[in-house]
Amino acid sequence: MENSGEHFSKVEEKKQIKRENLLSSAYTLFMKKGSFNTSINDIVEDAGVAKGTFYLYFEDKYDIEEKVIIEKSRLLFDEAVINTTNKKINDYQDKLINIFDYIINSLSKNKDLTELIGKYLYLGLFNEENNEDYIDIKKMLVVGLKQYNKKIKNPEAVIFMIVNLVSSVVYDSIIFDRPTNIESLKPVLFSEIKKMIQ
Repeated sequence: MENSGEHFSKVEEKKQIKRENLLSSAYTLFMKKGSFNTSINDIVEDAGVAKGTFYLYFEDKYDIEEKVIIEKSRLLFDEAVINTTNKKINDYQDKLINIFDYIINSLSKNKDLTELIGKYLYLGLFNEENNEDYIDIKKMLVVGLKQYNKKIKNPEAVIFMIVNLVSSVVYDSIIFDRPTNIESLKPVLFSEIKKMIQ
């Protein structure tokens, strides 16, 4: 006989699966049609759930779009940190540059994802949802900067500004080719990041 703890656990698991299916459907449709042309009806139909189910997890289309951006931005940071760790880079400045180089290269290969994330890459690290893995990545960057340059009074603000700088430059360069292509801009961008942490 199933105890109440096991039943609660299965109910929570089913809820999580429905939420993940909605996020997955939203992401797929945003990639195909763009978020502007995707409706809540499209998302629930693709996910195979009732419209009321959507509102159990998300306030509206903008809420699910933000959650998708958070998820995809977090994944980029996660992959970038793994890539940097695998390269056994020890110097903080080199680690930071490698992380952003990885993210830029990933976005360069996926213009649709760049368009979706837009200038909101910071949501991968700075958002209200508490997720230990990503708190750890932010903490690693902030603590690392504090150790790298003790003169910096607010390392979290500096990391926030760097993420936003990268996000804006990448978005404008990849989507609009402004002021030029991203490969031409990378040396200038990385030079500015280095100045920000000196």
